[in-house]
Amino acid sequence: MTLYLTRSPRLRPTLRLRLTLLNGILLIGAGAILVLLAWLLVRDALRPTDELLPGTTVVLADGRTLDAGQWQRQLVDAASRELLAKGLVALLAISVVGVAGAYAVAGRALRPLHQVTSTARRLGEATLDQRIGYSGADDEVAELAKTFDAMLDRIAEAFEAQKRFVANASHELRTPLAVMRTEIDVTLSDDEADTAEFRRMATVVRDASERANGLVDALLVLARSEAQAGRRLGRKTECDLADGTAGALSAVRREVERIKLRVETALEPAPVVGDPGLLGRLAGNLIENAVRYNHLHGRLWVRTGSDGRESWLVVGNTGFEVDQADVPGLFEPFRRGGRERTGARGSGLGLSIVRAVCDAHGGSVKVVAQPGGGLEVTVTLPAADATPLVSASAAVTTAALPGSGAVTTTD
Repeated sequence: MTLYLTRSPRLRPTLRLRLTLLNGILLIGAGAILVLLAWLLVRDALRPTDELLPGTTVVLADGRTLDAGQWQRQLVDAASRELLAKGLVALLAISVVGVAGAYAVAGRALRPLHQVTSTARRLGEATLDQRIGYSGADDEVAELAKTFDAMLDRIAEAFEAQKRFVANASHELRTPLAVMRTEIDVTLSDDEADTAEFRRMATVVRDASERANGLVDALLVLARSEAQAGRRLGRKTECDLADGTAGALSAVRREVERIKLRVETALEPAPVVGDPGLLGRLAGNLIENAVRYNHLHGRLWVRTGSDGRESWLVVGNTGFEVDQADVPGLFEPFRRGGRERTGARGSGLGLSIVRAVCDAHGGSVKVVAQPGGGLEVTVTLPAADATPLVSASAAVTTAALPGSGAVTTTD
């Protein structure tokens, strides 16, 4: 448990206290300047005898006779004393009222900040649904409250995504383990099991272990890619997307021949700077998906190229029609869309890894749903001659079918 020690609110110079003191200083200073100006104006204005002849006398109401100059000095002194006395009393009263009002106004203005603080203190995994819900004036404080609520929304979504990911990963890993245990238990409990039965059991166990091993490898690649997303890559060397693509095509040649796909390639140089292992997995995942979700006598087209500023890899395939609304979800872990994507083939992490690798290399992924079925995926990365992006977010753009608009999502 981590303890955070905080000072007592009465001992620390809070923002409310500082605003009140600042407002009081400004108010008292402005009032003092006004009193001083009034005092100077009165002293300069009360000079009625300056226009009289020297030696002129004035008769007061009580019958006394005074020299005009002496009477003027007495008048100015009396008016100055009265102005200073009443002005200081008024300044004191205005200062007290002003400071008290400033304290109350500052407290009311800063009330949403206290709500932010109290909400942040109550936040936990079980209370991520709480929000400030500020409904005051549309000012900077309201903007802060809305920003905090939006941040909580993003955090809650991240927690939910993490929970789903853990649950899906656990389920995917549990399935091959359950298959292996069931096969072993059933075979061992059969007293009449012969060598052929044990061989069959060993084959099933081997296939299940390969599936579990492939899932673990995919999880490790995804974690490695996401750990480097938005940061400097741990390994950066100059490589060519065309080379990794050619190797990926070679790896699926037997499957391509089995389902008799027509392969069209245009592998032009596409130099980039990055992690060759991750970029090779990116090309391999795209091509494996294009083959796995294709149909008999279908098409597969692969292109690479560069314009000196950006390098790209395009992988397209025919296949079953994918609903346009399901395309962004294909990039989420363990999501399989379409009729044939609900089976056990693959781990459901292929496009998630593609997106994470693009993010780590400062690139983007564009997905076009083909009118007759299938997808065309375009990966764009900074070229080797260009300055690689240090941080970026891989945008997934889903181009709509003719007659509808395009949708772009960015994480």
